[in-house]
Amino acid sequence: MRLWHVILFVMVCGPLLAQGELDPQNRMFWRNERSIGALLNTDGWSVIYRELRQTKPNNRYFIEGSVEGFKNPKEIKLSNYYNPGYGNFVFGKLNSTWTIGAGAGWQQEIFEKHDLGGVSVSWFAGGGATLMFAKPIYYKIIVDAYSYEEQKFDVTLHQPVEILGKASFFKGFDEIKLYPGLYARGGFDFEYSNNDRLTHALEIGVSLHAFAKTIPIMATEDNRQIFPAIFVSYRIGWILDPINPQGIFKMFSKKKQIQVE
Repeated sequence: MRLWHVILFVMVCGPLLAQGELDPQNRMFWRNERSIGALLNTDGWSVIYRELRQTKPNNRYFIEGSVEGFKNPKEIKLSNYYNPGYGNFVFGKLNSTWTIGAGAGWQQEIFEKHDLGGVSVSWFAGGGATLMFAKPIYYKIIVDAYSYEEQKFDVTLHQPVEILGKASFFKGFDEIKLYPGLYARGGFDFEYSNNDRLTHALEIGVSLHAFAKTIPIMATEDNRQIFPAIFVSYRIGWILDPINPQGIFKMFSKKKQIQVE
């Protein structure tokens, strides 16, 4: 509930957070943009690269690529009580999972930025295709008082006191399985940069990932193939070839002069 309180506060108060002077003659409002963002999701994390192209003063479409990590809500990190030096592990976790995705979407400005350092508010929605990689996790399993073996987790055999920790992350890469799927993502964008050639933005919203099969993350029966989530993200980027009102006026004036001649 606290996250939704923050969302509501930003939506209502965002456009009023800052005051200052902004000369409309110098404002770059035709904004093609490239940016990279880091997201924290209720079911993991994401890194997104996005390119936006403006079609109208308040409308832009975008294409994006992403790398995302997923976890099961029941994951709990433990360490071996008698041998804590081997690090933490998640008891019962079968696979490490992450996705690579690509998609497109639409963004529309709701409230314009009227003051230097103010906030513009936009809504956005998009989606595309995604591919999940599921890599088996190997654990260091105690076999006697002096040695251990690297084994996959077996719920019928292994107990927490028998696990020292995880084996190398690269162990099991030759056993990766792929799960194709689709994703959708939407929410609100709050852009607050005081420079019309750079962009700084916070985003909040919801996402949904759906895969063709259930993803075996944990050694339980409640693994899922659909992953809904709430996210908060920060984006930083740069504006490509910005044009201000004076620039557009000059372009049209130049075209008319050429036609007259």
